Amino acid sequence: MSDAQDPSPARAAPPPTVHGYDEELEGLRNLVGEMGGLAEAQVVAAVDALVRRDAEAGLAVAAGDEALDRLEAEAERMAIGIIARRAPVAQDLRELVAALKISAILERIGDYAKNIGKRACSIAHASPVQPVVIIPEMARLVAAMVRDALDSYVTRDADLAAEIMSRDTRIDDFYNSLFRSLLTYMMENPHHITQAAHLLFIAKNLERIGDHATNIAEMVHFQVTGERGPERPKADATPLFAGDKRGEP
Repeated sequence: MSDAQDPSPARAAPPPTVHGYDEELEGLRNLVGEMGGLAEAQVVAAVDALVRRDAEAGLAVAAGDEALDRLEAEAERMAIGIIARRAPVAQDLRELVAALKISAILERIGDYAKNIGKRACSIAHASPVQPVVIIPEMARLVAAMVRDALDSYVTRDADLAAEIMSRDTRIDDFYNSLFRSLLTYMMENPHHITQAAHLLFIAKNLERIGDHATNIAEMVHFQVTGERGPERPKADATPLFAGDKRGEP
């Protein structure tokens, strides 16, 4: 058979370079980090709108949730694309799974911030109630948990992730204290029941954000070590009061 009748097989395309793979992973990490910064900012802005009784700012926080939704969709597209092209294993696969789950968690944190913003708008023109002074400190601790959880993800710091898990009980203690204070306030001041109920939902949203920050830390611990972190204690004594575990719309 002649050469014309027996052509050489086409040369296969070269495999993707390790350098390109690392760039893809770094791009995904940066995107998740951007989501984390935005989610933290949304929580801080929502509580600031509540404290300043600024209805317009509360609505702006609610509207800003769309940006997190778009980033989550992009992070999901990137992670699934890397898995399909690269067929990662071991720690690389754990990192991609962690990125998928963490981006979904951050989108949920944005939803809770949106809920806080909407409720801040609803009570912006009502007279302030005394127990509200606890909420800014609770929010500060929650925002710090979100920020540190994302730092542990970016730096792959399993020790920091484990330390974050231990903070969740303090958030629960804040919520339980505020829950009791607001119930007492409502019994003593029935005409403030509506506003106090809004504050209870806001406090529950913050407590859930703390839970989600802990979930991020757990994912980071698993990503880095391949092992699940220690069982975390729960101190929330009122899980059935303020909506289900996904938060109210």
